[in-house]
Amino acid sequence: MSDGNSRIDEIVKKNDVVLFMKGTALFPQCGFSSRAIAILDRLGTNYETVDVLQDPEIRQGIKEYSDWPTIPQLYVKGEFVGGSDIMMEMYESGELEELLGAKA
Repeated sequence: MSDGNSRIDEIVKKNDVVLFMKGTALFPQCGFSSRAIAILDRLGTNYETVDVLQDPEIRQGIKEYSDWPTIPQLYVKGEFVGGSDIMMEMYESGELEELLGAKA
């Protein structure tokens, strides 16, 4: 496992909910990341974010780690959930709230 992959693995495993995104929660740098943050905030979930724009090794490595080509990427309890489209579908169906154990 490369240094980038081991760093990603550590981040995913030590945080119950983590979003790898472009930008920060306060200043998302793309519409998809902004939508992902809005969903998590709406559910009142505690989460961590990782700004992939600050680290090219993480930006490329997360795509390989999950075998998913796009960012943002949501992980819950060490498991890859998906990107903003999947998050939106799960939010609308109530699945995401159930997965997170959140109170909307």
